[in-house]
Amino acid sequence: MCLGATAGAYILTLFAAKYRERVLGLVLVSPLCRAPTWTEWLYSKVESNLLYYYGMCGLVKESLLQRFFSKEVRGCSESPESDIVQACRSLLDQRQSMNVWQFVQTMNGRYDLTEELKQLQCRTLIFVGENSQFHAEAVHMTAKLDRRYCALVEVQACGSLVTEEQPHAMLIPMEYFFMGYGLYKPSQLDCSPRSPLSPSCISPELLSPESMGVKLKPIKTRARLQV
Repeated sequence: MCLGATAGAYILTLFAAKYRERVLGLVLVSPLCRAPTWTEWLYSKVESNLLYYYGMCGLVKESLLQRFFSKEVRGCSESPESDIVQACRSLLDQRQSMNVWQFVQTMNGRYDLTEELKQLQCRTLIFVGENSQFHAEAVHMTAKLDRRYCALVEVQACGSLVTEEQPHAMLIPMEYFFMGYGLYKPSQLDCSPRSPLSPSCISPELLSPESMGVKLKPIKTRARLQV
């Protein structure tokens, strides 16, 4: 069972297609699966040049944050920057600019995985924020995978890193996903060990996908669940 986001999701997809017998399932967050568009290629090329000549300057940091986070958490003149973006900005200051340069260069040279997607035999759960720059990639990937074993979860008001911006939106879909493997069996009396939400304390209406800002598409499993 593997989980990866953006570039990590690309690598895991490539691995799962090549070593099908070694991957049970994939949980992908804003996955990349196609070669970069001309717009993305040019955008990344500018980032690479800035990193190479000026290091981790303010313009590069803003560009990277814009790529992975939504406008809501990046803040503006009316609302402050969120804690997670501030933490990410601090982490970027600690990274060596040449390492980031190599990462941007590598991902800008990625190739199309559309043909490899046909070789995937494991079930796949895909998360993507509706404001993600990679939203079209996730939709394309979902369209190419076998719909019987793939589900797409679109998270409202969220950027590419759903794991950081709205991790709570991932709980219920992942619980159902793991139930298909028999890895998780919820109790009617106890709340989920993976979730801070307690049914005895929270109104059922608040646990609906719409209330949590999630657009769910049904997850279809290969085997029936035993109740």
